[in-house]
Amino acid sequence: MGATTVKFYSLKYNRVKTYWVAALFVAGNIVLPQLCHLVPQGGMRWLPIYFFTLVGAYKYGWRVGLLTAIVSPLLNSMLFGMPPVAGLPAILLKSVLLALAAGYAASHFKRASVGLLAAVVLAYQIVGTLGEWAIVGDFALALQDFRIGLPGMALQIVGGWLFINRLIRR
Repeated sequence: MGATTVKFYSLKYNRVKTYWVAALFVAGNIVLPQLCHLVPQGGMRWLPIYFFTLVGAYKYGWRVGLLTAIVSPLLNSMLFGMPPVAGLPAILLKSVLLALAAGYAASHFKRASVGLLAAVVLAYQIVGTLGEWAIVGDFALALQDFRIGLPGMALQIVGGWLFINRLIRR
């Protein structure tokens, strides 16, 4: 799966379209986690709260990604109790890092390849794990995404590539 020509955007905060697009990705980040939570450890294994943040930031820019990254975990926590409030700081940190990394990669490289998406996912996960370690003070807990969430990282990379390059190309 290589690079494909895709149109990328960098929507500004002063455009209504930014908020409509972000709202769609937030909705995706609400529905997908609910589906994943139907199976034991589904959230920890599939890391669904990050999927549409990656896609939104990569396709529509870091601003859409940042809105999605912040609103999605907060709404999910308020509506469903997942993630739990105690887990929000680490998840918000990783979500924001993901939005910034994805937005940067898309604007800098102007293409979406499996390799670039893998680099984005590894970047936010590595830096986010260090940040989570600083927040929770437990390195083993901070490594949870690498111990349990590898299927979710693979989903973000391959599913993100498919979504960006095949479903929302324009």
